[in-house]
Amino acid sequence: MKTALEWKKYYSSPEFREQYLYDKNDLGVSCTDSGTSFKLWSPSADSVTLNLYQEGSGGSACRSIAMERGPHGVWQWSTSRKLHGVYYDFLLSIEGETVRSADPWAKACGVNGRRSMAVDLRETDPEGWETDRAPVNMPEQIIYELHVKEFSWDPSCGFPEKYRGKYKAFTCEDTTLYNDGVHPTGLRYLKDLGITHVQIMPSYDYGSVDEEGRPDEFNWGYDPVNYNVPEGSYSTDPAHGEVRIREMKEMIQSLHARGFRVIMDVVYNHTYSLDSWFQRTAPWYFYRVFDDGRVSNGSACGNDVASEREMCASYILESVLYWAEEYHIDGFRFDLMGLLDVDLMNRIRKALDDRYGRGEKMMFGEPWAADETAMEGNAVPALKKNIGLLDENIGMFCDDTRDAVKGSALKIWKPGFINGASGKEDAIARSVEAWCRKDPEEQAGVKAPSQVITYVSAHDNQTLWDKLAETLPGTDEAERMRLNRMAAALYMTCQGTLFFLSGEEFGRTKNGLEDSYNAPIRINRIDWEKAWKNRDLVEYYKGLIALRSHLPGLCDKSEQAPGRIREISKQEGAVSFLVDNSAPSGKTAWETLKIVYNSTREEQTVPVEGERWVVLCDGEDSGLWKEPHYVKGKAVVYPQSVLILGKLSRAS
Repeated sequence: MKTALEWKKYYSSPEFREQYLYDKNDLGVSCTDSGTSFKLWSPSADSVTLNLYQEGSGGSACRSIAMERGPHGVWQWSTSRKLHGVYYDFLLSIEGETVRSADPWAKACGVNGRRSMAVDLRETDPEGWETDRAPVNMPEQIIYELHVKEFSWDPSCGFPEKYRGKYKAFTCEDTTLYNDGVHPTGLRYLKDLGITHVQIMPSYDYGSVDEEGRPDEFNWGYDPVNYNVPEGSYSTDPAHGEVRIREMKEMIQSLHARGFRVIMDVVYNHTYSLDSWFQRTAPWYFYRVFDDGRVSNGSACGNDVASEREMCASYILESVLYWAEEYHIDGFRFDLMGLLDVDLMNRIRKALDDRYGRGEKMMFGEPWAADETAMEGNAVPALKKNIGLLDENIGMFCDDTRDAVKGSALKIWKPGFINGASGKEDAIARSVEAWCRKDPEEQAGVKAPSQVITYVSAHDNQTLWDKLAETLPGTDEAERMRLNRMAAALYMTCQGTLFFLSGEEFGRTKNGLEDSYNAPIRINRIDWEKAWKNRDLVEYYKGLIALRSHLPGLCDKSEQAPGRIREISKQEGAVSFLVDNSAPSGKTAWETLKIVYNSTREEQTVPVEGERWVVLCDGEDSGLWKEPHYVKGKAVVYPQSVLILGKLSRAS
């Protein structure tokens, strides 16, 4: 068989493109009452046999069918029978070698994804699915990152044991701490917290957890096997392919019904291994190779998907649209987006906008890669430095803000502005404006706050609480609590879209572990006892989240938004500024905001000019805005805290 480099040259030839690019969206299986058709794109195969099975694993084929080769390298077979629930795979002969493969375009599969399954998707819809709709967008979008298993694993959560760690946990109403009937957990807790979007960590079928293995086996799931199939370990019955589909839809339906939009964490930059269904059906087409024959590994996972190749780009685009349409997904978070190309990201944005309305579906991702990648031709990677080439409604995680606030995520011993580092004032000031205001030497950068995800913690790296403990050894819990509140108040008064890791609001810890991707579930699970033990911190977050929706000057995502920030003042350990808080409707409680960040251990006094100023939030209480607390002439800023003042509108 050809080498990887030989395949690369072949796929890059004009002859290949002329003969084998396929532009229809009908690959995989179509299964309806009218019959079932199978289509597989494998341009280099000499023959393809379709094998049908009664079960998703084990046993031998009940029927084997020679598929017919059609135009553009598409192999096909159809029947008038409805084969819903029938499993299948392919036996391919390519350059004298025979390989067995599942279907890269499959919508359902058996246990561990080794066999695909024909599915009539209408038979997987839960009751009422046809009327399921996303809730109306709120004045601000606040994203809460969750892992399916982490959410409901701990016994304290009060979920039925059979649903713990499963999609079905999200359908449970009114769960409480140890079923005490007093302290809400689960979706009641999230609703009370006030977040608007739940971001689900990878929930497509991934390879790093054995679906037939121990129930406590754990992985984050950044290991794609079947891109268009839900993960089976989160279902109550991974052996039957239709169950995981129905239960994931039930999860989304339940989240929608309770007022949450749902974002899906997607990983199109690499696959679980090079021995994938892509590789078995079209050797080396879907992967990048350097000109010296080395396999590209910008993902640090052993391979990079070639998003710039036409059929690969079409696959990714169609996959995103499939999740949006079939599962009613409201947004997509792209893992290592810097390994995907700008053209593809903009195509996805346009396709979502054309189908659902401008900006209706969220799109954002990580604007970096782990290493160099062998992107071909004139393709441009969707890295942070190329943000100006992306649509203004494609966002990027802002590591500059994250690191300015709490210190480097990669150098865990290094502090940031809140925990003792000097010289961070300029970065904090730029964070406030979502890095939109450019230095004269800068080329095209951030277009608008809509392109910036403002955050200080995510599943990667240390939790905020652990970072504070690492950088401030010997400090007591009271100081870490104070700094946690300060971090929250700081990034929640910056422009951009707000995002935080589940449990950040109650001091979530992973015992200092930096990378918990495959750590035991007891390390990764959400500790619902801690959510109530640290209720004062939760209440502080709750107040900030509620306040944010009343601050149009910070919620504004337009290109003009940075112009609302004025009179920025910086001194060692402190930053202050004013915000034009006017609203398009003309209705706003506070026409101007004055915000002060004080990272020093000393109390600060700041001048307050004019009348009608009230305290909205200080370092202890984020709910002061609910009743007027007037200040005049000057205001006190507590040590290691944020002060938010509002000037009452004349109509108030």
